Amino acid sequence: MVLSMLVVLLGAGIVYLFIPHDDSLDPVRPISYDVEVVTARRAAPYPVAAPTGLPETWRATSVDYDGRGDHGAHWHLGFMDPENEYAAVEQSDGRAVTFIEKVTHGAEPTDRTQTVDGEEWVRYEGPKYDALVRQEPGVTTVVTGTAPFDSLARLAAALETEEAGEPEQAGEAGEAEQAGEAEQAGEAGKG
Repeated sequence: MVLSMLVVLLGAGIVYLFIPHDDSLDPVRPISYDVEVVTARRAAPYPVAAPTGLPETWRATSVDYDGRGDHGAHWHLGFMDPENEYAAVEQSDGRAVTFIEKVTHGAEPTDRTQTVDGEEWVRYEGPKYDALVRQEPGVTTVVTGTAPFDSLARLAAALETEEAGEPEQAGEAGEAEQAGEAEQAGEAGKG
């Protein structure tokens, strides 16, 4: 029995040695988040922010929307920036102080603000993550991570919001209008 076990282990060791291993491959697997953004925008009680126009060197790595989280309705979208530093967009309609503390891993507000596309963001600094925080009625938006403030500001500048249902409502109204016009044209052709 011991001899059989040694033969199996020796075989496994030889197979391991001859299978190529490439440690230079990037372990980050980019994901698509288009469907999740649309879904979150339909469900969230606030305008969900997602970036547009980021270069391909920004790779999305995680996405989640939890409408009944510990900190209210919580939207999360994580990225690796071009220097392989982590940056995330976090939003919630819950209690701002506890939400910010959670997603920044205890970062503290500084006396400094940063203007991004004409909007004031408060800078937070912490032992693990830094952050840019913006509080508006009904929603707190945090751009946080290990990335430097320049990258956090770049992500914040790319954020765009869309009210839930905007495209669908416009489409439904347009279809109803077209149906009404077609009906009128049909009646005019009969007369």
